[in-house]
Amino acid sequence: MENLDLLYDETEQCPVRYVGFIGLHSHFDLAIVSTSHFYAKKMVISTQTGKMALLSAQEAEDVAYLSSVFAITADEAEELSAFLCANL
Repeated sequence: MENLDLLYDETEQCPVRYVGFIGLHSHFDLAIVSTSHFYAKKMVISTQTGKMALLSAQEAEDVAYLSSVFAITADEAEELSAFLCANL
């Protein structure tokens, strides 16, 4: 590890919200992390798949982006977007 340049090493206490919900097309289990480290974006993690995205409220509205990053269908992404827009 002598050749590694450490970019940052921080410890932060931050709230994590665990939420599960069932829509018409899918079931979601999420961990939503609020931290100052990501410039007011929330870290949204699917605990089912391990897929993660840093999302602003505006990005949560982008169904195509959610579909791509979480590898879900457009219908599932619509449900996820609706939940995130109401809860981020």
